[in-house]
Amino acid sequence: MSDTSQPGVHCENRRPTLEEALRLPRIAIENTEPVLDNGRFAVKAIAGQSVTVASTIFTDGHDQLGAALYWRADGESGWHRLRMKFVGNDRWQVEFTPLRVARHLFVVEAWWDLYETYRHELQKKHAAGVPVSLELQEGRLHLQRAAEHAQGEVRATLEDLLRRLEQAPHTEAVELLLSAEACAAMSAADPHPHRIYSNAFPLDVERERTLFASWYELFPRSQTDSPHRHGTFKDVIARLPAIHDMGFDVLYFPPIHPIGRRFRKGRNNSLEAGPDDPGSPYAIGGEEGGHEAIHPQLGSREDFRELVAAAGEYDLEIALDFAVQCSQDHPWLKQHPGWFSWRPDGSIRYAENPPKKYQDIVNVDFYAKDAIPDLWVALRDVLLGWVAEGVKVFRVDNPHTKPLPFWEWLIGDVRGRHPEVIFLAEAFTRPAMMLRLGKLGFSQSYTYFTWRNAKEELTAYFTELNEAPARHCMRPNFFVNTPDINPFFLQHSGRAGFLIRAALATMGSGLWGMYSGFELCEAAALPGREEYLDSEKYEIRPRDYQVPGNIVAEIAQLNRIRRYNPALQTHLGFEPYNIWNDNILLFGKRTPDLSNFVLVAVNLDPWHAQEAHFELPLWEFGLPDHADMHGEDLMSGHRWTWHGKKQWTRLDPDYLPFGIWKLTPPE
Repeated sequence: MSDTSQPGVHCENRRPTLEEALRLPRIAIENTEPVLDNGRFAVKAIAGQSVTVASTIFTDGHDQLGAALYWRADGESGWHRLRMKFVGNDRWQVEFTPLRVARHLFVVEAWWDLYETYRHELQKKHAAGVPVSLELQEGRLHLQRAAEHAQGEVRATLEDLLRRLEQAPHTEAVELLLSAEACAAMSAADPHPHRIYSNAFPLDVERERTLFASWYELFPRSQTDSPHRHGTFKDVIARLPAIHDMGFDVLYFPPIHPIGRRFRKGRNNSLEAGPDDPGSPYAIGGEEGGHEAIHPQLGSREDFRELVAAAGEYDLEIALDFAVQCSQDHPWLKQHPGWFSWRPDGSIRYAENPPKKYQDIVNVDFYAKDAIPDLWVALRDVLLGWVAEGVKVFRVDNPHTKPLPFWEWLIGDVRGRHPEVIFLAEAFTRPAMMLRLGKLGFSQSYTYFTWRNAKEELTAYFTELNEAPARHCMRPNFFVNTPDINPFFLQHSGRAGFLIRAALATMGSGLWGMYSGFELCEAAALPGREEYLDSEKYEIRPRDYQVPGNIVAEIAQLNRIRRYNPALQTHLGFEPYNIWNDNILLFGKRTPDLSNFVLVAVNLDPWHAQEAHFELPLWEFGLPDHADMHGEDLMSGHRWTWHGKKQWTRLDPDYLPFGIWKLTPPE
């Protein structure tokens, strides 16, 4: 069969012949981790952070095995190698640390370890008092055979061992053959009989900001003191110190391109726009250009470059929105009509996401005859153009509504040229699709966090993100709100509700984000809908960022806590603990070596104080139930000592609906 569309084409179901069986390996390498879909997709990793590789390795009989890990980055000609350690029940593992931002491969090797088998038997017999004269002769033969084909320092070491062995008394000979020196030399000279290699598994090593970053979203046009004056890039530059002081390190803009005029939306998504309505920035394209162009009222390209440079001085990266859609004024409709689907009457279908309708937007057709490959290349070139302007972070609008092969190719092509580029998937969709986008190369993803409010569902979701396959392919970015999503929880929960969601997001994941106005506790909504009243998507919205009741100081402190506590710089390491109140979520985050351990308690009730007894996780430090533990309130700086496992807390939303405590065991 050659038609790959037919089922079973890759499945070979027959018994091996004798000749084939004689060539089959005697050693099995199974259940290698971390691996996604048998190696079809790359597992995610961070440059400078260790990766643990483990495999189940076994063979017939009682012979001892050896195992090693090989790895290399794209562009490297040689392999790095580390011996794996046996950890029990046929399981072997090792840690290695990739240092480069690049695609990597790793391979597991296994073999019969002849000298380790001999050494194991000699040790057991000698310890049991069994005569080992014959075994000593066998040991000499092992060293002699190895020395014959060894070279350099290894051969010199083996020859020296043989000389010392000839002169050694019985007990010293045993000790010499069991020594670490002999083991190391024999390991280096081992011919590795029955050697076998696993498949090569991919590892996508990215920079730290793909795992730990705080995102702040704003509309550049709203950085103004009047709804009648369009904000500019220079106005955004004036906002950079305040954004930096809140602790953010990614500044994200909705599309900054020219906005179409035909079918332009008015205030609150109305179908009729007034003469001064700016329209939705997602209706991309006008007579000034398309995805490669800048809306003229924002400023010039030189102004944009100045903004990128100024942001860099505050250690802020600019993130742009990559929305693959067009207004009906986009130049592509005239230049490349074959990239779109047209109705029989010559009209074009606008975009819809029921019940939402986007009359001002049309979609491209990725598989139209004229679109392959020109449309794909054009979109790639748009991204490369912005990368050339210093943009290394892209938030991708609705990627789940575009072809998966397109994203796999596009991200691979762009990151093959610029491995430091980050892609955030805005995909509030089915779990399987969200995971698939991560597998295809998206560095981060929006999540269901926005709609998880109760203790049970938060615990379940945080736990799910810590487990395979999600932990290998999906880095969750906990956005507390977006221009499109004004969560019901925030609409009626007041200032305390905003603090609750900020604490959950900042402590629950290394990645979190907020859309401007959150720090002012903006919550006015269209009745019965998760949409903002007077949405900034359709109008210029100046703000007073010092309005009374704001939570700017609390957000700054939460970000500061994250920056100085490595345990909080990832979504991994989440562990729920017992607290006897269903309105309080108690969880811990820790580094693997326990050098940083943060305990978080969040009152999920924004209207009432909640209190409860809880278990202080002394056992995590190997301490008994009656032990002491030093605590520090990371919001206030207050310090104390807990005595014993059973403790009590009270969280008042009128003061602060959460507690963040650093745990330090007594010396």
